[in-house]
Amino acid sequence: MPPLIRILIADDHEIVRAGFAQFIEDQDDMEIAAEASTGDEVIALIRKETFDVVLLDISMPHKNGIDCLRVVRQIDETLPVLVLSGFPEEHYAVNMLRSGANGYIAKNAPPEELLKAIRVVARGKRYLSETAAELVSAELAHPTERKLHEMLSAREFQIFRKLAAGQSPTAIGDELHLSVKTVSTYRARVLEKMGLKTNADLTYYAIKHALVD
Repeated sequence: MPPLIRILIADDHEIVRAGFAQFIEDQDDMEIAAEASTGDEVIALIRKETFDVVLLDISMPHKNGIDCLRVVRQIDETLPVLVLSGFPEEHYAVNMLRSGANGYIAKNAPPEELLKAIRVVARGKRYLSETAAELVSAELAHPTERKLHEMLSAREFQIFRKLAAGQSPTAIGDELHLSVKTVSTYRARVLEKMGLKTNADLTYYAIKHALVD
């Protein structure tokens, strides 16, 4: 028998974790090795245990999926991370793939698709749903037609979401271990790239495009 795919499920809702676990545990080639409800728990588990795939929710308390993914990539560049999200793929997929995710799948996807995605990323490959593949292809074919937030780097997008959610540069700096000056520099870059002028503009854009909870 080949070794089981050891999976870490990270989602702040226990009922969601239980739902995923129920049909994953029915598979002969998979096992739920651990569960986490916060980004900090994910990072602590990855530091002390070995996993084959991390199912990572974008929206988690304390350290969201975007922040968590960045730290995970600092710890292990090759660990397969499959991002789960309640947000439509057109809002986040490209940015998360650019940030180092191995795949992006909507929470309302059929169980069969999630199982397929787990097996694909466990083999070290990227998983793209039909929608995500179309988004990536469109970006490659028509880079000038990308949405404004898709032109941001991974770090810029991370800070953009925090500014749009109303966090101050000081709070962002404390959370990400950056100086206020560095955060302000990133803010200036974000505003310039997106052609916006104020944090209120960022918030309006984020709400309009469903990029904040």
